[in-house]
Amino acid sequence: MRVWIDADACPRAAKDQLIKFALKRQFEVILVAGQSQIKPSFACVKLIVVPAGPDAADDYLVEHAEPGDLVICSDIPLASRLIHKGVAALDPRGREFDERNMGERLAVRNLFTELREQGQVGGGQAAYSDRDRQQFANALDRLLTRLMR
Repeated sequence: MRVWIDADACPRAAKDQLIKFALKRQFEVILVAGQSQIKPSFACVKLIVVPAGPDAADDYLVEHAEPGDLVICSDIPLASRLIHKGVAALDPRGREFDERNMGERLAVRNLFTELREQGQVGGGQAAYSDRDRQQFANALDRLLTRLMR
């Protein structure tokens, strides 16, 4: 099993948490990014920098992740593509993507995209908090246990 990270958008605290899990449970972590990143100096961590371009990192993740792998991402359309392929997906705040919730998540995302484009709402996600970090760790533990069986 491998755990992939959409590294450009993933908070550092979530990356660090995941690497701790990888060191303890002995699995590979692959950071996929569209721009250069600092790679942690652990043998279990790989960094892949894809050529610049729209959705290049997303396309790489969909092409290379396999059923039984896990991808950490915040991108709902990317998660939908992964779920459709049979790859598990989790966001850095501890919310698992699955067939049951994907339709609703895509609809809400599309609604907020339209509202932002019309200038009716602004802003983005709140800062990554200690609560987010804990929810991520709990969800990651549950999902890794399930995937490693």
